[in-house]
Amino acid sequence: MENQSSATQFFLVGFTISVELQLFLFVVFFAIYLLTLTCNVGIISLVYVNTRLHTTMYFLLSQLSFVEIWYTSSIAPKLLANLAGWKYISFPGCLFQMFFYFSLGSTEFFLLGVMAVDRYLAICNPLRYPSIMNGQVCIQATITCWSVAFISVFFLVLLISRLTFCKPKIINHFFCDIPPLLKLSCQDTFLEEIVVFFFACSIILTSLLITVVSYVLIISSIFKIPSTKGRQKAFSTCASHFTVVTILYGTVIFIYVRPSASYPMDVNKVMNVFNTVVTPLLNPIIYCLRNKDVKEVLKKAKWSRRNGLSYTK
Repeated sequence: MENQSSATQFFLVGFTISVELQLFLFVVFFAIYLLTLTCNVGIISLVYVNTRLHTTMYFLLSQLSFVEIWYTSSIAPKLLANLAGWKYISFPGCLFQMFFYFSLGSTEFFLLGVMAVDRYLAICNPLRYPSIMNGQVCIQATITCWSVAFISVFFLVLLISRLTFCKPKIINHFFCDIPPLLKLSCQDTFLEEIVVFFFACSIILTSLLITVVSYVLIISSIFKIPSTKGRQKAFSTCASHFTVVTILYGTVIFIYVRPSASYPMDVNKVMNVFNTVVTPLLNPIIYCLRNKDVKEVLKKAKWSRRNGLSYTK
């Protein structure tokens, strides 16, 4: 019993590398973090200012960028502090980080599912699309994504907060992820592990199923389009979203939807860095590079700035 206690502070191991390499990674991750914030704020501003982008598709894209800003902000500052040498985190801080990380991540999955349904309706039901996916429906769907994600994760974190932990309280990770935290508990965590696995499967696989079904219907409808130009135009409207979905689901399924002992923790750390630091930067870049409307708006906005004009259309 002397080795059991209610947790007050945890030590985050982070990356077991040389001090020089940690400083190098600090500079790299800090630059990526600033660039991520800039790109995602830029997309939100572009959608808000430009009337051409006041559609359901771009409203959902701006919501995704908003989630990405807070998603990466729930991890990146603590990661940078860890690389700088401050490796401690309080138990309440650990729970808060865990809550926002999983809440925002779940919201992102739900939004990607809604975006897939939106593309399905736009391509497969173009005549009824404006009446089905109107502004009110879009806002309601977005509120539902946020609400379901935050409420479900709240009860998950509440369950974990009731655990007691053994000394030493060392988390072999750079943030408060659930699997390494459960390993520190003095209690039997079978129930918590089952709940976490069920939560991961229900959130990730349910939203993935919605996305996959939507794209199967989209692809079957596209192949029915007689003209090659029409098929190319239909594919181009889905290319950005499909690329983002593939990257995000691939990394998260690798990390969470598999037996915990399949890969060493160092591999998980690298995949989590890609998921929490790199992916939030890739998403706005992918949408800008592969989306014709966004590229045209950016070109016209750039031309307007050069000529001292205000461009909002």
